[in-house]
Amino acid sequence: MFTYIFIAIAVLLLLASFFTVKQQSAAVIERFGKFSSTRQSGLQLKIPVIDRVAGRLNLRIQQLDVIIETKTKDNVFVKMKVSVQFKVIQEKVYEAFYKLEYPHDQITSYVFDVVRAEVPKLKLDDVFERKDDIAVAVKRELNEAMTTYGYDIINTLITDIDPDIQVKNAMNRINAADREKTAAEYEAEAGRIRIVAKAKAEAESKRLQGQGIADQRREIARGLVESVDVLNRVGINSQEASALIVVTQHYDTLQAIGADTNSNLILLPNSPQAGSDMLNNMVASFTASNQVGEAMKKGAIKKANRKIAPKDEFGTTEEDEE
Repeated sequence: MFTYIFIAIAVLLLLASFFTVKQQSAAVIERFGKFSSTRQSGLQLKIPVIDRVAGRLNLRIQQLDVIIETKTKDNVFVKMKVSVQFKVIQEKVYEAFYKLEYPHDQITSYVFDVVRAEVPKLKLDDVFERKDDIAVAVKRELNEAMTTYGYDIINTLITDIDPDIQVKNAMNRINAADREKTAAEYEAEAGRIRIVAKAKAEAESKRLQGQGIADQRREIARGLVESVDVLNRVGINSQEASALIVVTQHYDTLQAIGADTNSNLILLPNSPQAGSDMLNNMVASFTASNQVGEAMKKGAIKKANRKIAPKDEFGTTEEDEE
């Protein structure tokens, strides 16, 4: 009976002597409450009853997200999310297990301290532009503090910067106004280009039009010369030929003008002498009409006087005697 009990106890003690440690983990062994050793992954052996596994540490990289509310230099409150990636140094498992009881709280405190020291030095726009500098400052400060406790800070990231909703709306309005200003500048530049192009096109059109008119007049002059030569050959001198050509062109012009049924053009003499004659005729007409009007007025007055003049005994008036 005692033999069986002894064998059972021996088996239990033997089984209690073996334990396993998972990959990327470390186990802390204590002997009578005092640190004895650290064990790595695999099958491990300890003295039953005397040794015990005090704790296990995860050697993989861990991440801690810290949300902080702080104020910028231009008095804007922002919420920032800082992600800290860290791990236990394999050679410093003792420090990580015994020197620091709550590593997450310790890391959070350092992150708060650094961020609230760096962000108030910057304006809101600079916070967005220099978030990497803030992350580097947090990592540097954490490394200096946490290495002593057996923790290695792999990286720190500023993953979110969230200002107040009213501030974000104002920033969006500023951005929209700036883009509208840029669009207006581009539209104005496009308008200027169109105006310049139109002016260049008009200038080119005028140049070509002038060239066409010059060519037309050159051809007309050449045709007139040929016409004069033809008339000279039939016995008409140059003076008579020129007069004939002018008269012909004059009537051709009148015919072209009269061909348009909707034309309201009035032809007036356009030579200096004709203009003077027209002015003299108008003055003479006005003078004659004035004289006719005065004569008519005098005739009417005499007729009225004749009706009201007194008669003598023979029935005659003074005007009749005269």
